[in-house]
Amino acid sequence: MHFAEYFAGLARYHAWATHTLLAALAPLSDDAWHRDAGLYFHSVHGTVNHLLLTDRIWFGRFARGESIRMPLDAEIHAERDAAVAALADAVAAWRPWVGTLEATRFDGELRYTRNNGEQVRLPFTPALGHVFNHATHHRGQLSAAITAAGLPGPEMDWISLQQVEAKAA
Repeated sequence: MHFAEYFAGLARYHAWATHTLLAALAPLSDDAWHRDAGLYFHSVHGTVNHLLLTDRIWFGRFARGESIRMPLDAEIHAERDAAVAALADAVAAWRPWVGTLEATRFDGELRYTRNNGEQVRLPFTPALGHVFNHATHHRGQLSAAITAAGLPGPEMDWISLQQVEAKAA
């Protein structure tokens, strides 16, 4: 398997797992959505906004060469429905973009400016891997908040998507 295929799979998984998570979050009460759940970004609302913000930041860095500089706890959307819809749209952007990458791009680097103004140069491939790994980390936190609220946790393992796809093939 080549990097292009691998990252196409990760992009597909990123969207699928996020949609699975958002469906599992739907039954949460507004109180549970906004309550401090002990997450790094405190509430489900704060964590969903963080996922949205970081997806936009990283997509801007990779796809447009932009360095969006915003606090990582910025509230992009105060309204729940708007945050959910925007996150669903953000994760959907990765798959078509990954499909445009030439094989040689994976040997390159990513350059961007951090929030503190620091100029960063990283190997492209592991930096892209970070995008999907970071989201997995926070989806796990949100899954814990879902189960703490007494709801069933979503199955979001990458292997689960592969099994679903294998059955559909």
